[in-house]
Amino acid sequence: MTPDIEVAGPLTRPAAAAVLDLASAAATADAVSPLSEHVLLHLRYGGDPQARDLLLHTNRGGHRGDLAGYAHLDLADTAEGPSGELVIHPAHRRHGLGLALTQAALAAAAPRPLRVWAHGDLPAAAALARRAGFERIRALWTMRRALDTPLDAPRLPAGVTLRTFTVGADEQAWLDVNRKAFASHPEQGGWTMADLALREQEPWFDPAGFFLAERAGQLAGFHWTKIHQAGPEDSGHGPGAIGEVYVVGVDPGEQGSGLGRALTLAGLHYLRSRGLPEVMLYVDEANRPAIRLYESLGFTHWHTDVMYRHPGSG
Repeated sequence: MTPDIEVAGPLTRPAAAAVLDLASAAATADAVSPLSEHVLLHLRYGGDPQARDLLLHTNRGGHRGDLAGYAHLDLADTAEGPSGELVIHPAHRRHGLGLALTQAALAAAAPRPLRVWAHGDLPAAAALARRAGFERIRALWTMRRALDTPLDAPRLPAGVTLRTFTVGADEQAWLDVNRKAFASHPEQGGWTMADLALREQEPWFDPAGFFLAERAGQLAGFHWTKIHQAGPEDSGHGPGAIGEVYVVGVDPGEQGSGLGRALTLAGLHYLRSRGLPEVMLYVDEANRPAIRLYESLGFTHWHTDVMYRHPGSG
């Protein structure tokens, strides 16, 4: 089987739909989604001028066949170099297509280093990374807890009040605090108004589950929750609906006040009120204070996403 790899700019709607179908098949087979929310939004809405999409088709006798693999590259000119994600359809694995697609991604990123996320820390992905010359540099935990067990009441610091997000009014204040709260995490702290607007278009977006903490009329922190409905696209989360601690952020001036814990609990109570049996979250494996906080709230480790890095050819 000879792979046919196309490097595309904006994908056509049929091509994007085919990639989403491929990702859904992989999520069902592996019990974890192979693509991040960022890439799924790119596939649904396009418009990322710094992205490249690699489409791998089977090729028999000179004829292009099925879509067997996909890679997404974010070629933004950052100090760390481009980043990417890739997936091979379960029906086309163990034929060397993963290595071929990885080598094509390296060529597209050259001469810069390339970082690639592997969701679920699957043994096959680790083996492919080693074979292609990547090293493991980062890990992101998924943690979960049931919502039918006791939850403490949220205790806000003195002088802090809680309300929900107002679309069309709170976007800039949220972006400002998000940037300060995640100054050392550019993936989250670098969100723009366009990034926020994309998520406001998503079916899951609900301002009733987006909590803002204020002190003297100024935004001090937030907890944005998310609900994953059961369905093929979210099959990596399990067969049923599940809540998510989507993002919790606190202004650096409020750190140590207990606001982060109070905001987390406020969101958990909301998700339980929606009848959800379970809640999940993502946290960097190196962020031990956050992990200890979540463990104190009843969360346990579920699985791990891994980032691998190739030094490039420069």
